[in-house]
Amino acid sequence: MASETSEIELVFTEDTQLTKCMRIRALSLQQKNSKPQDGEKILKANEYIYRLDFSKQKLKFLWWTVHLKTPGKVVITGTSQHWTPDLTNLMTRQLLDPSAIFWKKTEQTEVDCNEADAQEFGERLCELAKIRKVMYFVLTFADGVEPSNVKCSIRFKA
Repeated sequence: MASETSEIELVFTEDTQLTKCMRIRALSLQQKNSKPQDGEKILKANEYIYRLDFSKQKLKFLWWTVHLKTPGKVVITGTSQHWTPDLTNLMTRQLLDPSAIFWKKTEQTEVDCNEADAQEFGERLCELAKIRKVMYFVLTFADGVEPSNVKCSIRFKA
């Protein structure tokens, strides 16, 4: 009996609750005139937390699909963080390299990327998917791009 393989597309969805909690943490530090923990990642105004939910664990990376409605740039950085109910602070050492960087210039219709980094990052996601049902990402929007102007997904062969 031949095994079935199919493509699946996983869409990055903003985790508004987690983004909000991380912003509250930053605001709290600011109001108390405190410094973050050594190595703690504090979300900047142009950074948001997104997630991927893995419905299958054995995947082969195919490619990214990123649509930018306006010119600008989005940087997708994976985290090794396992979020817990107490919302453990995100530490910079938990950010994965390389990030996938996508951009669109004013005169372009297509989105560009650093293909080698995007490929390596996609393959790393397959490794992490073997042990995870959910993975979190920091998306950084720059040069005029905002979350409402971006759609990101990643395709795998299952």
